[in-house]
Amino acid sequence: MDISLAVPVLSAKWSIPFAGMLLSIALLPLLTAAFWHKHFGKVSGFWALAFILPYAALFGIGEASEIVVHAFVAEYLPFIILLAALYTVAGGICVRGNLHGSPRVNTALLALGAALASFMGTTGAAMLLIRPLLRANDNRRHVAHVVIFFIFLVANIGGALTPLGDPPLFLGFLNGVGFFWTTAHLFKPMLFVTLVLLALFYLLERYYFYHREEERVPFLDPTPDSAQFTIEGKINFILLICVIGLVLMSGVWKPGISFNLLDTPLALQNLLRDVFLLAVIFVSLRCTPKSAREGNAFTWEPIAEVAKLFASIFVTIAPVIAILRAGQAGALGFVTQLVNDEQGQPINAMYFWMTGLLSSFLDNAPTYLVLFNTAGGNAAHLMHEGATTLVAISAGAVFMGASTYIGNAPNFMVKSIAQSNGVRMPSFLGYMVWSGAVLLPVFALTTLIFFC
Repeated sequence: MDISLAVPVLSAKWSIPFAGMLLSIALLPLLTAAFWHKHFGKVSGFWALAFILPYAALFGIGEASEIVVHAFVAEYLPFIILLAALYTVAGGICVRGNLHGSPRVNTALLALGAALASFMGTTGAAMLLIRPLLRANDNRRHVAHVVIFFIFLVANIGGALTPLGDPPLFLGFLNGVGFFWTTAHLFKPMLFVTLVLLALFYLLERYYFYHREEERVPFLDPTPDSAQFTIEGKINFILLICVIGLVLMSGVWKPGISFNLLDTPLALQNLLRDVFLLAVIFVSLRCTPKSAREGNAFTWEPIAEVAKLFASIFVTIAPVIAILRAGQAGALGFVTQLVNDEQGQPINAMYFWMTGLLSSFLDNAPTYLVLFNTAGGNAAHLMHEGATTLVAISAGAVFMGASTYIGNAPNFMVKSIAQSNGVRMPSFLGYMVWSGAVLLPVFALTTLIFFC
């Protein structure tokens, strides 16, 4: 987020609306679920206004308008349009037939999703496979852990190998990092984390499957096993390629033409990308057989929830990112001090953890940019002399997006789809208990092996 805030006069108090938004997401569903489900959009709007109105009163309506316009036009709309395109296209691909949700099958599905995520995006892979995974396990008593590991692997960690996989890596690509640099340098850390998590998942699955009276009797299975598999909505595979091509085009084609809206530059290639992505959504909705979306129980509720919550997050995060970008001169200057030693040399382990911890609660794309710039912001240098530092930043942003529901946008959508299918997903804090118990030890080992 390149927002021109009055950084020197911004204290840490300006992060209160963002903190309030996070606490609302964490606590209100737990304390008053009915109120949250009905009014979460209003709560989201309240916290956005809690930042905008005081800022406008102190610095003027013009300054506040620039922030809102930049947050929505340059950051939020492209973000939500891309997510909506991937959600709509993947939601139009219906895999008919049913697998038996055994430990081996579920582990194989998670491995497949992790492999696909780097090439069709974490959102695309998650939306393509979450419904077949839920159908395969709809005769199971315990399914939440399957969805949790799905979020870990498919909605996050699997997207570490290309700029198409996860937004932070795409921002790195736009800033000069080679397209296949991440493939070559993040392959080993990604493979290590993926294999460890798949092994842990398989062991946990065997425990639930064989020792917890896991399966219901066969006649209660709503979607019995089927040997014949068919795919409806095949046109969406072509549209998915179009989405990938449009995203790649916006990073490669630089015509040098831009338009200005309240001091927010809008590049032609990005405007065309977003317009054509909207066209892809329209074509998918018109050309996908109705039966395919019905088979997926497709609804707009998951993307609507993400849209409302992230609208406030993109606005309230603006002062937090601006303060972080101020470096040691800002109210959060300790971040810069933590990731570099007294001689100004990077501490790679700290870059991994600082990027990851901030990405867990902030949007991981701007967090990546903040730490990328803290490390010097020179892609040519970081890809060679500073390669380990850039790997640490990239891995932290992608891997630890799995730590909370808000760390990466697909997390919320997967949670919402699972809940709409009757899965009792843990609360915000309950999910963090899972991620803390499973992911933190794995990330500690990753630090020792790759960043120390």
